[in-house]
Amino acid sequence: MDDNRIVELYLLRDETAIKQTTEKFGSRLHSLAYGIVNDQQTAEECENDTYMEAWNTIPPHEPRSYLYAFLARITRHISLNCCRNRSRLKRSAFICELSSEIEQCIPAPDDVECRIDDMTLRKAINGFLSKLDEEKRNIFIRRYWYLDSIDDISNRFTLSESKVKTTLYRCRNQLREYLEKEGYVL
Repeated sequence: MDDNRIVELYLLRDETAIKQTTEKFGSRLHSLAYGIVNDQQTAEECENDTYMEAWNTIPPHEPRSYLYAFLARITRHISLNCCRNRSRLKRSAFICELSSEIEQCIPAPDDVECRIDDMTLRKAINGFLSKLDEEKRNIFIRRYWYLDSIDDISNRFTLSESKVKTTLYRCRNQLREYLEKEGYVL
């Protein structure tokens, strides 16, 4: 079933929308959640919470052309909240490591100006990502959106771990330079 029809089912408050969503996206959402929480049962809970959140938020949202991205964002937020709530020290350390890698490239979230310019920052980062070639963009997104490990990324794209690390390092530096040119003080 196509995404547009699934969204129509949500809008009609038809419970088969959840079944169709599970069939089409369930394994990908579960995999995303598992990559963050590193526990099958918790990942399953996050996936199920995603369906509930989608049920509650699709009206007024109508993500017809970006349903998977809409669901993935929900799953990611629920999974990260699960990590925080359950104090998974090992996984939290990994998230902190990723945060420290990227925090050197983007303005601090405590900055009032940053909060006000949130939408502008999002556009700037999207602009930066659109200028990267496909391989670099995919590596960057797998690392900092999906929270994949260096090993997972190197296996996914059949690259050496060294190449992945170098690509990420250079992308972070390019992002920092790009944001400084856009007027952000880092």
